[in-house]
Amino acid sequence: MEFTAQQIAQFVQGRVEGDENATVNTFAKIEEGKEGAISFLSNPKYTHYVYETKSSIVLIDENVELEHPVSTTLIRVKNAYECVAKLLQMYESMKPKKTGIDPLAFVSPKAKVAEGVYVGAFAYISDGAEVGEGSQIYPHAYIGEGVKIGKNALIYPNVTVYHGCKLGNNVTLHAGCVIGADGFGFAPGPEGYDKIPQIGIVTIEDDVEIGANTCVDRSTMGSTYVRKGVKLDNLVQIAHNTDIGANTVMSSQVGIAGSTKVGEWCMFGGQVGLAGHIKIGDKVGIGAQAGVPGNVKSNEQILGTPAIDAKNFMKSSAVYKKLPEMYATLNAMQKEIEELKKQLNK
Repeated sequence: MEFTAQQIAQFVQGRVEGDENATVNTFAKIEEGKEGAISFLSNPKYTHYVYETKSSIVLIDENVELEHPVSTTLIRVKNAYECVAKLLQMYESMKPKKTGIDPLAFVSPKAKVAEGVYVGAFAYISDGAEVGEGSQIYPHAYIGEGVKIGKNALIYPNVTVYHGCKLGNNVTLHAGCVIGADGFGFAPGPEGYDKIPQIGIVTIEDDVEIGANTCVDRSTMGSTYVRKGVKLDNLVQIAHNTDIGANTVMSSQVGIAGSTKVGEWCMFGGQVGLAGHIKIGDKVGIGAQAGVPGNVKSNEQILGTPAIDAKNFMKSSAVYKKLPEMYATLNAMQKEIEELKKQLNK
């Protein structure tokens, strides 16, 4: 399908600069633009590309000032990044959804599968499982006994959802992620470690997206919770009995130890590590590779290991680079002091 600049501007509430009748039928990065494509510019580092891009239309923030004329048609908006997200969502929603159960899939006679569900080849849906309307279960996915999946879920290939776990509406699980494996619970004994049975479940609320090869472990008792709107990147580890607050986002390789509670609207950079049995407040930002050993209050921004206030960490980093020079200066001062002492003692 093709859309004109004017149609797009109306959809994103923007203002056209250039040819209102310019048409596009695909998306492209601004540096890889081509005729018939729409691109966006939100990062100032890429501004120079707007002068040479071949894209027919470019979404651009309304406050960006250009130094030279451009050949492409611009659509000025308040936030280009948000607008391109809306357009991509619209584009994705227009794709036809798969439906029907592949003859090579296994669906237990005791499972409940709603209308309009897609189940791919070699997927396995166990006894007592329930799959909501419009959900899609891709090949080689495993849905355990008694699992409940809401409406419009996307379960990609090789996902494993263990027995008893609950998924809300509009949940997306990317390839290889594991929901409900046993938590890491062992009690030390005289002859080794005794396994503590993990009899709880995992509860994933509505509008959650979980990346490839991410693991969310079942609780010892009760439930591990991933609250509404949470977004987890690939290769994230969520341990047993944790509670991840609504609309929190985590980048790749974050690790959350057991029984930790994370507040709402938090943002964690890559490879952040949280100790167990701690509480993180709301709207906390944690920089990449930070190690957090204790509680963090709401609205704090922290970095480093052990994590401290982000501004203090940056100041400390600036000093750290000067340590060799400071050490040499200190040694020189010590020698001067020793010489002065010798002279005074004569």
